[in-house]
Amino acid sequence: MTLPNYAYFKGRIVPYSEAKVGVMTHTLNYGTGVFGGLRAYWNSDEKQLFIFRPHDHYKRFLESASLLLMSFPFSEAQIVQFTVDLLKAEKHHTDCYIRPIAYYADEIIGVRLHDLNPELTIIAIPFGSYVENEEGSHVTISSWRRIDDNMIPARGKISGAYVNSAFIKTDAQRSGFDEAIVLNQDGHIAEGSAENIFLIRKGVVHTPAVTENILEGITRRTVIMLLRDDMGLEVVERPIDRTEIYLSEEAFFCGTGVQVAAITQVDHRPVGTGELGPITRNLRQLYFDVVRGRVPKYREFCTPVY
Repeated sequence: MTLPNYAYFKGRIVPYSEAKVGVMTHTLNYGTGVFGGLRAYWNSDEKQLFIFRPHDHYKRFLESASLLLMSFPFSEAQIVQFTVDLLKAEKHHTDCYIRPIAYYADEIIGVRLHDLNPELTIIAIPFGSYVENEEGSHVTISSWRRIDDNMIPARGKISGAYVNSAFIKTDAQRSGFDEAIVLNQDGHIAEGSAENIFLIRKGVVHTPAVTENILEGITRRTVIMLLRDDMGLEVVERPIDRTEIYLSEEAFFCGTGVQVAAITQVDHRPVGTGELGPITRNLRQLYFDVVRGRVPKYREFCTPVY
């Protein structure tokens, strides 16, 4: 992976090589940070780079930070501007991934959340697909369980919590799968290792509710809106049993990284026909048009860089 040229670091844009923290930094030692994930999409017709839903992403980012008692003297709108300035400095003319991190910069020993000093950094890199088989992912049900809200809240992107995702993803890939589905403490489907999940049964779209220990995904919200408002489908948010996915006509992951990726096999069982289904195919096409600013009604979601 190519490293960035620049980073937003301690209030200004600096060469990436200057964006450094010490090995005693609190967040490095204790996982007491939060991060975000945004994408910017290059529209070749307009020669424009669009950041998708940055205000919504940074609102959630600051909410995640507040879970760790972090507060900053700037708004999501100001962080959007920091990001635009960073992308202009990088001069990217291709699809990008943007990673903001809020971290406790104190170099001390002692695990806690209070009386610490948070900092913000942002980087952006060219980025393509997150999973190799976007049109036909083979997945497994993980033996690991999703963290619980009364342990570490999954609705926030808390750095230390993603060790849970790392266990899930590594075991799945070492066993020959593209991804994994993880269950919550009640035995219901929660999400993928780092993706929200949807399935279609009898023409109705189902997805776990936000109370099922899932990330409150921005892409998830977008997908629900597109399915309901543009594709005319019923979307139900509810607890979902493990075996329901075996009986589904279609299933897919969604998220900023994964975008919209079809699940065509679970634990060597085909989902529906075992191929990319029509609802997922149409949703993928619509989604990629939306994020590149090609759908006028959703143009307001796309913030231009240049």
